Amino acid sequence: MSAHSWLLLLYSLPATHKTERVAVWRKLKKSGAIQIKTSTYLLPDTAAQYELFQWLAKQVKDYGGESTLVRAQEIEGLSDEKLIGLFNAARDSQYAELANSLRSLNRRGTKRRDAQFAGEMETLKKEFRRIREVDFFNAPRAHDAEVLLQRIQSSARPKSTAAPKLDPKNFQSKTWMTRPRPEIDRVASAWLIRRFIDSTATFVFAPAADLVPNALPFDFPDVEFSHHDEDCTFETLLRRFSIVDKALRKIGEMVHDADLDDEKFQRDECIGIDRVLKGWAKLGISDDELLRRGGACFDGLYSFLQRL
Repeated sequence: MSAHSWLLLLYSLPATHKTERVAVWRKLKKSGAIQIKTSTYLLPDTAAQYELFQWLAKQVKDYGGESTLVRAQEIEGLSDEKLIGLFNAARDSQYAELANSLRSLNRRGTKRRDAQFAGEMETLKKEFRRIREVDFFNAPRAHDAEVLLQRIQSSARPKSTAAPKLDPKNFQSKTWMTRPRPEIDRVASAWLIRRFIDSTATFVFAPAADLVPNALPFDFPDVEFSHHDEDCTFETLLRRFSIVDKALRKIGEMVHDADLDDEKFQRDECIGIDRVLKGWAKLGISDDELLRRGGACFDGLYSFLQRL
């Protein structure tokens, strides 16, 4: 038996009713529904979504069309996992488009934080909230877009007071937590933690920073070890733990450019590692194995840079 209940809206409108067809399509798009067949749209079965589909079904009939609203526990040929994947893919595409707009704004507004910048920033914040409202299954790219949004907002404010330096001796044998499906900044940060901060660190994964008691979260929005001002998480860890190492500083620049795509340091060496990590993730490799394989990449990169 399926773990989820689903709502399907099946409708048809006369081809001559072009204005009405566009109006219904826009409302469906705004609702976050996904299309699984021609004129068949899907939403998770919640009270709010049921009410929305009821209203749309009535509107279609008022426009002179036909509509049917169905509640289903299972949809033949489409498992819950596949359906959730379709929703997440749709939201990830929207988050990626938002992230591109944020990066473009950041490049144009690095030196000027004027009224136009503030207005465009507010528009993009509203767009993020709109996507989040219909992100029913916490799409993976949501956190990436949120971190980027917060980083750009932070860079538009006056520089914050320097955070106190930390002693690695007080951070031994800790459990460190980050988001699932780690990519370049999270993998590099985990490598840095284990090599230079906490050699016996344990890593766990969770979608939110408060889900594992006593764990030290990193690369989550609004946590101590994350993006601050213009720094990525790797750079934040270097700064907070006073790690002075030319090779690590160079790796920090590479990770920054690969993660934030702002061309701050004009370094592209880690872009390849980031793409390999994403490729491994698509192959279904576990989060722990992504850290292990990625860590081996950074071992080699660090050894190479030490010899320069």
